Amino acid sequence: MLGDRRPAGWSDRPVTVTVPASSANLGPGFDSFGLALGLYDEVRLEVAPSGLNIEVLGEGAGTVPVDEAHLVVRSMRAAFTELDAYPPGLRLRCRNAVPHGRGLGSSAGAVIAGIVAVRELAARSGLDITRLQSGGALRLAAHLEGHPDNVAAALLGGLTLAWSEDGDARAVRLQPTTSVVALVPSRAVSTELARTMLPTQVPHADAAANAARAGLLVAALTVRPDLLLAGTEDRLHQEYRASVLADSLAAVRRLRAAGHAAVVSGAGPSVLVLGDPATVGLPARPEVVEELASAVPGWQALALAPDLHGATVSE
Repeated sequence: MLGDRRPAGWSDRPVTVTVPASSANLGPGFDSFGLALGLYDEVRLEVAPSGLNIEVLGEGAGTVPVDEAHLVVRSMRAAFTELDAYPPGLRLRCRNAVPHGRGLGSSAGAVIAGIVAVRELAARSGLDITRLQSGGALRLAAHLEGHPDNVAAALLGGLTLAWSEDGDARAVRLQPTTSVVALVPSRAVSTELARTMLPTQVPHADAAANAARAGLLVAALTVRPDLLLAGTEDRLHQEYRASVLADSLAAVRRLRAAGHAAVVSGAGPSVLVLGDPATVGLPARPEVVEELASAVPGWQALALAPDLHGATVSE
């Protein structure tokens, strides 16, 4: 990723990017709905005289690669290629809080962090960053991630609805008014494995039901939290993944039977519970978190508020 096409004057000021966790699908919004969550990874990028130095703290320390294979580095490589400009070397520090392989958008956050860090570094260095602004950053991130749902939420914050148009990823951002509890198991599930469980065709009636629920879910997440249970019904993807998400789906069924708007978070295995009207826009009440945690003994219960800012840059 590092080359000899080095414009003079790369900024020597470190760039720090904070990027939120995210949950995709939210029930019926398969590969299109995303919700940014108040749990964060932090990436600090600095130009070095040569080479590549990576430090990983927190989640993934000791297990993720610390070379060019690191996902943040791969996304930075793609962003530098977009700019056709390369620094002589880099120092990268990743401080991670988002669990890996749990359906909470850790890979999407890594992709967005790399792109946003490069964009900020390039801007400080006087380069033209047009290709990485707004839609350009989303397009590149969706290409790297394979679908736009999580990356849109990580980039923009809030509730995002993403789609593809003329080969480019697009997204709109809405203001969610719901609390969130993420129930996180200790084991990870590969997103690629979970996607192999999906059929190539589904019944027309199931597709129609999901279309109706997806529309309802937008209202439920923004103005009508009392509709969240109905709005989170899904027929397109969750049950098809039963062979790899048996515990998650059992938890979803128990929670929904008790009146909670529970869904598999992304490709799983975490479960997301949406909506505690008494705490609109804030973390769920402790007694609600305790009740949900008791439904899945041994899982970690995280009370989260939706993140409303997306990826942010600081000194």
